[in-house]
Amino acid sequence: MKLNMAVNPAPEMKGIDAYIFAFKGWEILVIIEHEGCRIPKGSELEQAGLIGARLHYLGVLGTIPCYSVDLDPGVGVPDGFSFTGLRDLFGHVGEDLFSAAGHAFQIVHWDRMHQYCGKCGAPAEYASTERAKVCKRCKAIYYPKVSPAIIVAVKKGNMLLLARNKQRKHAFYSVLAGFVEPGETLEECVIREVREETGIEVKNIKYFASQSWPFPNALMVGFTADYGGGEIRVDHREIAAADWFGPDSLPPIPGSISIARKLIDAFVKEQKQTSKER
Repeated sequence: MKLNMAVNPAPEMKGIDAYIFAFKGWEILVIIEHEGCRIPKGSELEQAGLIGARLHYLGVLGTIPCYSVDLDPGVGVPDGFSFTGLRDLFGHVGEDLFSAAGHAFQIVHWDRMHQYCGKCGAPAEYASTERAKVCKRCKAIYYPKVSPAIIVAVKKGNMLLLARNKQRKHAFYSVLAGFVEPGETLEECVIREVREETGIEVKNIKYFASQSWPFPNALMVGFTADYGGGEIRVDHREIAAADWFGPDSLPPIPGSISIARKLIDAFVKEQKQTSKER
């Protein structure tokens, strides 16, 4: 049950128990429940006095309308509520609700970054027919930003290339990823990123799947590729370590919500199937 995205018409808030994805900075407001948490409904935020003016209608999740709201930085935390990092939601809410929360954050982040026109400095206002903001003075239009990035599982026989990012606080290994440069195709980005970060050449690049990744506005485009030559030489700027791993000797890897994990799981499944057929 994915979020059915929409801009207009938004339902009336009164009398509707919608999901409200409320953010303060980079954190989302949740209700503490037992040993976990959940996304609050509109009635619960109204009772707590937290329905703000910058409310964005996102669409419908099943039959439940969804909104995002950017809370004032100085807002307090009512009893029973807490702020948590968006990544920390995973495991407490379902994948579809987590995805909707990610979409909500991207809309809030876009709204924050375009209060004023980047061209002439005049205030920007919401367009009436689409998800956009328009400068009152020069009429420049600002759409929510989406930054394309590749993520690739590089295979060498029954081994997978995994690397540990130098900047991440979590010491897990993952497949390689990077943002697409202007004028670059997705396939060219795959080749460049793998070469820059590990010194490895790749071939037989094939599309796998894509995933919206709201940290803050990436569209991850997943690929698989085969080893094409070279020895591992990590760049030591973004990558701390890299190596080839077999399906039965994987290091700590990302959680199942990410396309990185889906690429790794697909590799493991493929290798197990190949092993059975031998």
